Amino acid sequence: MQPTTTTGWIGLGNMGTPMARRLLAAGLPLTAYNRGPAKAEALRAEGATVAPTPAAVLDAAQVIFIMVSDDQAIRELFTGEHGLLQSGAIGKLIVNMSTVSPGVSQDVAALSRTHGHEYLDAPVSGSVKQAETGQLAIMVGGEEAAFRQAEPLFAHLGKLALRVGPTGAGNTAKLAMNTLLGFQAQGLAEAVLFAQQHGLETADLLNLIKSSALASVFINLKGEAILNENYQAAFALKLLAKDLRLAKAEGSNTPLANVAHQTFQEAEATHGDEDVIAILKHLQQ
Repeated sequence: MQPTTTTGWIGLGNMGTPMARRLLAAGLPLTAYNRGPAKAEALRAEGATVAPTPAAVLDAAQVIFIMVSDDQAIRELFTGEHGLLQSGAIGKLIVNMSTVSPGVSQDVAALSRTHGHEYLDAPVSGSVKQAETGQLAIMVGGEEAAFRQAEPLFAHLGKLALRVGPTGAGNTAKLAMNTLLGFQAQGLAEAVLFAQQHGLETADLLNLIKSSALASVFINLKGEAILNENYQAAFALKLLAKDLRLAKAEGSNTPLANVAHQTFQEAEATHGDEDVIAILKHLQQ
């Protein structure tokens, strides 16, 4: 793929904005759309073109990336008024990097093919910092040829892009990853809560964990957040609650999965807009 590939970006939230900036920084022409126009306008000063509709993004770009919140948002983007498939263009590659159900990817992939387009589901593992630095892990479902077309662009966004199977497989991999994320977040919170209930200093416990075989990037980051009482969302608890619902709908029914699903559903009402590690606050209450 030549560096002059034209790209489009739809969805400029906490993750979408830094990812789109990575493409701009690589010198790739980019056309952006966001439901709230202010975020797209902020990219105009950095060299992006702003499109009035999703269909206009597909008209303008060869490869279109999507990063939105859920299945409903994806269906609306594809089939709604001024949606992607209202464009008369053909031969484009649509890369959906949102965490959605395998079923919705299979549905919109089939619709895309009837309109002459290729589709990849390519959700990511990582948070805002990894999006900013191009260190995401990208798990991809779809045809091999489409993956090879997108692979040079993925190199600007992540440290690993791996095709794991046909359409929907990337979404399945992401649900597996976020099920583990739920275990880790709740496990860390429960360990901290147990230590606090027995008079141990949280900083001491976290220092021990950091120096043990249990250490991980996730635990280090979320441990710092706990110590600083910083629950601003890097990855919102409500999004993990949504992902655990999706995994449940796909048949996740193991003991830890059931517990994490229940706990995060209960916490969503009061802590949904905070970071996933706010599950500690829910357990403390």
